[in-house]
Amino acid sequence: MSAAPLHALCVRDLLAGYAGRAFTPSDVIHSLIEHVTQCEAALGALYAFDPEGARRSAVESTRRWASGAPHGKLDGVPATIKDLITTRGTPTPLGTAATELVPASDDAPPAARLREAGAILFAKTTMPDYGMLSSGLSSFHPLTRNPWDLRHNPGGSSSGAGAAAAALYGPMHVGTDIGGSIRLPAAWCGLVGFKPSLGRVPIDPYYTARCAGPMTRTVDDAAFMMEVLAQPDARDATSLPPLPVNWHARIESVGRLRIGLMMEAGCGLPVDPQVAVAVNAAARIFAAAGAEIIAVPGVLSREILDGIDIFWRTRSWDEIARLPDSRRRKVLPYILDWAREGEKATGREVVAGFNRSFELRRLCAALFQQVDVVLSPVSPILSFPADWASPLNDPARPFEHIAFTLPWNFAEQPAIAINCGFTSKGLPIGLQIVTPRFADEQALAFARWYEERRGPISHWPMKFRLDPGHE
Repeated sequence: MSAAPLHALCVRDLLAGYAGRAFTPSDVIHSLIEHVTQCEAALGALYAFDPEGARRSAVESTRRWASGAPHGKLDGVPATIKDLITTRGTPTPLGTAATELVPASDDAPPAARLREAGAILFAKTTMPDYGMLSSGLSSFHPLTRNPWDLRHNPGGSSSGAGAAAAALYGPMHVGTDIGGSIRLPAAWCGLVGFKPSLGRVPIDPYYTARCAGPMTRTVDDAAFMMEVLAQPDARDATSLPPLPVNWHARIESVGRLRIGLMMEAGCGLPVDPQVAVAVNAAARIFAAAGAEIIAVPGVLSREILDGIDIFWRTRSWDEIARLPDSRRRKVLPYILDWAREGEKATGREVVAGFNRSFELRRLCAALFQQVDVVLSPVSPILSFPADWASPLNDPARPFEHIAFTLPWNFAEQPAIAINCGFTSKGLPIGLQIVTPRFADEQALAFARWYEERRGPISHWPMKFRLDPGHE
């Protein structure tokens, strides 16, 4: 058994420890609560942290394990859920001070599946206003920081999930992703972040391009989560039929595979040289094992990205404009400035912008007629300051950093982020692995294959202190 603190153990080791009576869920939750209490003031990763509720759930789980009757596949394993995924009895602020705090009446599908599997939902995680930033900045939540360096941003919009996972707040965290909101914080926090095919993990409310998925420190932990998350739910009309797969499957060989290497996204920010070095090194690992590496162009264009931006601005402004003035003024100013441009858009411009997503879908589908897998950076940049709303901190240019991640949301291919190295300053760099639509099992299997050859990350950040300059 690992010598790591109990709260830092992976899912497999936790379940083995419970089954072998080496320790109990109560022991794990005690360790976790102590760790969170020491770290959270500096990180700001959690919302609705419920230590007493976690202790009660752990006592019940401990009794079940003692009687030899665990409840579900994840009984006693700690987990968090992103703010905007409703959990029964807890308000859902959507990351913004403009939301009226009303307790949710029911669990959304991801929360329901984890509870059914026996997981202990000890907290929710922070996010920016309406989930429309790749940042830990919010008008409701405290500023969320990157555990690897508190001066830096964890990314978003699943900012709290990224920070919590990297800070060893247990092994399982659920994020959501509409343009990179799982994969970007996963990349900047050194994690595995999986955006599955649309509908693979049901979510409510659902809409175009929106996915939920695991954010973990290992592929194996993500596979354990997918075993329970990937179940149909009638509340999501895009929900896919159950997939009869082994989420823990391994790929024995990548020989004869055609792997597309996408080092230019087609628009947006240029790729930092350190990112390019790390991603190319990952590609060489596949090549050394017999895969054919084929340079492929980006699928995104300036016109497509700007069209989707107009659609998102208008959609967001429609929601914000319905608020009373007193509440609208509470929205993060960056989000207000960005969304307000949607007020000027004509119906024709909005429809034309949304239709760009179908052009993007065709381009992505055509790419997978040429290759079996796509490798790319997750983010073209290394990092950005903790208190910035986006890498450029400019609402007029909000999406220049998501050109590698956004295409797969609208084209619906599964895409997974996994660490492929570190910057000269010790910050993580992410590799993105994309597989054909509905080939979710393959995405995890390729990530597992790479992870086994990369080796484990053994130096996760453990303790955090805000220096005076951070406050």
